[in-house]
Amino acid sequence: MEGVGRERLIPGMPPLRAGVLAALVTLAADQASKLWLLNGFDLARRGVVKVTPFFDLVLAWNIGISFGWLQNDSQAAQLALMAVKAVAVIALAIWMARSHTRLATVALGLIIGGAIGNGIDRLAYGAVVDFALFHIEIGGNTYNWYVFNLADVAIVAGVAGLLYDSFLGVPAAKAP
Repeated sequence: MEGVGRERLIPGMPPLRAGVLAALVTLAADQASKLWLLNGFDLARRGVVKVTPFFDLVLAWNIGISFGWLQNDSQAAQLALMAVKAVAVIALAIWMARSHTRLATVALGLIIGGAIGNGIDRLAYGAVVDFALFHIEIGGNTYNWYVFNLADVAIVAGVAGLLYDSFLGVPAAKAP
């Protein structure tokens, strides 16, 4: 019978449901954190907020793609980025629906939720809201990582999950 063993590789929630839940939780946490930092905490007015000696909250509007690459604030460029993102989300959703492992399905859900979260920012603000900044001071020089958000964390975690599943996960059972 086709699909036998796919619905429940681990007792509990079916993999597809777990992936959809991961996407929804990621999207909700991402958007809630951004709305709170923009409107409740008023990060724009506060400027840089030191949280720890190595972590700050700082508002950055990313008009490019990952890590600020391809910065372009033209409406055509923003629409092109949204179109690419929509196609990618659809392709990832199809992959998630066909996935055979819980880890890969949840990882795809994290990527989808993060992509949709950043897409909502692009539609609402014309740029992605980034706010987390890690840095280190060595010898009087400060070295910063890229400013990012929870959607970015989910996307990176999802990619790491897919890599782990691909290279170190349990091999799929071979069909007779």
